[in-house]
Amino acid sequence: MTTRILKPLLGSGVAAGVLVPVLLWADGATRPGYSLWHHGASQLGTGERAWLQTVNFVLGGLLLLAFAAGLRRVLRGGRGATWGPVLLAAAAAGLIVAGLVPTDPALGYPPGQPTGVTTGGLIHQVAGFALFAGLSAVAFVLARRLREASRGWAAYSRLSGALIIAFAFAAGIAYRLDVLGVWRPAPAGLLEHLSLLTGFCWIIAVGVHLLRGHVPGGLKHTSGG
Repeated sequence: MTTRILKPLLGSGVAAGVLVPVLLWADGATRPGYSLWHHGASQLGTGERAWLQTVNFVLGGLLLLAFAAGLRRVLRGGRGATWGPVLLAAAAAGLIVAGLVPTDPALGYPPGQPTGVTTGGLIHQVAGFALFAGLSAVAFVLARRLREASRGWAAYSRLSGALIIAFAFAAGIAYRLDVLGVWRPAPAGLLEHLSLLTGFCWIIAVGVHLLRGHVPGGLKHTSGG
């Protein structure tokens, strides 16, 4: 694969990392009836301007798939060369499905819509799990490989992986407390947004790192793993 093709593939990760969270926060901050503190990111795929987040999730997922292809080429072999791109592709697929299959109304958004769990909502939940789990797992998987660049990269990757899953888990707890009336309004939305922001910031950082220092040769690799 030539540098002419590889650079756009790696740049796709940077583009996805900027596009998805920026559009989520910009839309959420200006959407009538929507609260970045209270409502999850997926709720933007319902109600007014729902099409915008459908485009955001699908395009972001396609960009992540392109980045996974570039990552596979750069790693070439050794630690994380197989599972890193596979996990990233799984996260990308989850983002695409989450865009195409909207979630159910919840926590009063969209206003006036009845709540309940539908088949589409369950599919969306599975897609969301693939997204968060994939982003977290790929950060952990590539931590050892990135350690060959520096210990700082390994620590940053592990921290990112831990925060992605911790924020997502905390968002689920906050959502349940809100539904049960224990804490209203609980910060389920803010925690979920922070999980996504952590993951996409890591994607941006890795993409820029590879573009600046490892194109077209790639990261050095050791045997095995």
